[in-house]
Amino acid sequence: MRRFILGAEKLQVSRKFYGDDPLVDRAIVTLMGHQGLMLVGEPGTAKSLLSELLAAAISGDSGLTVQGTAGTTEDHIKYSWNYALLLAEGPSQRALVPSPLYQAMRTGQLVRFEEITRCPPEIQDVLISLMSDKQLMIPELGRDEAEGARLYAQRGFNIIATANLRDRGVHEMSSALKRRFNFETVKPIRDHAFEVELVMAQLQRELAGGGESPVDVPRDVVALLVTTFQELRAGQTQDGTAIKGLDAVMSTAEAVNVTYAAALQARHFNDGKLTAREIAGQLQGVVLKDSTDDVKRVRHYFDTVVRERGKRDAQWKTFHDAARELWQ
Repeated sequence: MRRFILGAEKLQVSRKFYGDDPLVDRAIVTLMGHQGLMLVGEPGTAKSLLSELLAAAISGDSGLTVQGTAGTTEDHIKYSWNYALLLAEGPSQRALVPSPLYQAMRTGQLVRFEEITRCPPEIQDVLISLMSDKQLMIPELGRDEAEGARLYAQRGFNIIATANLRDRGVHEMSSALKRRFNFETVKPIRDHAFEVELVMAQLQRELAGGGESPVDVPRDVVALLVTTFQELRAGQTQDGTAIKGLDAVMSTAEAVNVTYAAALQARHFNDGKLTAREIAGQLQGVVLKDSTDDVKRVRHYFDTVVRERGKRDAQWKTFHDAARELWQ
């Protein structure tokens, strides 16, 4: 399981999750026990990817998923009915439509519950008895139903839930439900050199899949983008100067998206070489969304931090000048 997620060179198994290796170890141990696993963190920190990898590694299937939304109902978590069969035959196992959680209990697999805090509290709390008793009552079938009115979870059943830290104010989890989970925080990558290598590797993989002319991707241009993302994410420059961080998602995945879009722009509209000018242009899509405060903070960042660096470095000067032209 661990090798599948973190890779093993001797077995030629590639690494699929980049982050805190001990977190993966703790997650596997949690899922071997009775507690569920709750992965929390900022958007874009690969919580969903990690939950998918854990489910695939342990159960061989990552498709049993409940997507939490404001419209999620108890039926989505437990079961619903085929109403045509229900009217024709009455309540029966044949008329019952199992949810992903029902299927996981029946087969002894892991079920993923994405964005659990987006569900109303009364829907979240449906999980409390399911996780405590490891059984699901089906009262419609009746006590004398030959097929059984109670589903007992098979060995191996457990729940991996995810929640964004920014969604805590949407629907707070009850204390009773929290006690049924072990919480693990998936943190952004802080190692600058490692994040640069990761973005470069992901970018080359994306570009290779296009089958078109190659793009020259200088490492220092990618390093410039990663520096910008890390500083705006942390609210602090590399030399320790405090700046105002952004509400926008400044994740590694978003950095890959920006770099890929900039590389496509360089390939199709410029001379095939990625520069800080294309990076500045594509950065708009990340920052200029629905927060006027973010726009002000980024402009201040460019007018102070980026401008000062531009006095000493040509790449940063290009980055500054291109941004100011676009964001006037």
